[in-house]
Amino acid sequence: MAKSAKSDDREEGLTFQPKFDSAGLVTCVATDTGTGEVLMVAHMNDEALRKTISSGEAWYFSRARNALWRKGESSGHVQRVIEMRLDCDQDAIWIRVEQTGAACHTGRRSCFYRSVTQGEGGARLSFVDAEKLFDPGEVYGKDA
Repeated sequence: MAKSAKSDDREEGLTFQPKFDSAGLVTCVATDTGTGEVLMVAHMNDEALRKTISSGEAWYFSRARNALWRKGESSGHVQRVIEMRLDCDQDAIWIRVEQTGAACHTGRRSCFYRSVTQGEGGARLSFVDAEKLFDPGEVYGKDA
C-alpha cells in the first residue's frame, strides 16, 4: 500500500507538523543533555510546544490539573532545552535539557527512580537512584 503524500511529507519532509492525539496532546520525553539519563515523560499541547520552542525552556500540559505549566515555575528546577527532536511520524517529542536541580515533583533527580523486578508474587518495585534533592512538601505545600 502506497503512503499518502501527507504522511510521506510528515515522515520524510522538513515541515514541522506535530501530530497531537485526540486530547490535543503529544508525549514528550526529557533527557539530561550531559548524561543521557531519562528525567521525565510529560505531555505538551500546542501552546506548551510553541512556548517551549520560543522560550528555550520546557513547558508542559498537566492532564491532572488541566493546565499549562513551565517546568520549574514553582520549584525553580527549570529545564533549559538544548535540542528538540520529533520521532518519525511526529507524534512524540524528545528534548535534551540542562536540568537545574530535580526533574521529579517527588524531589528526585529523575521520575524514573524505581526498578521493576520479578518476585514470588509477581512484579515488584525497588528504589534505585532515589535520593531526594528537595522536600516536595516545603516546595509545593502540604498537598504535594
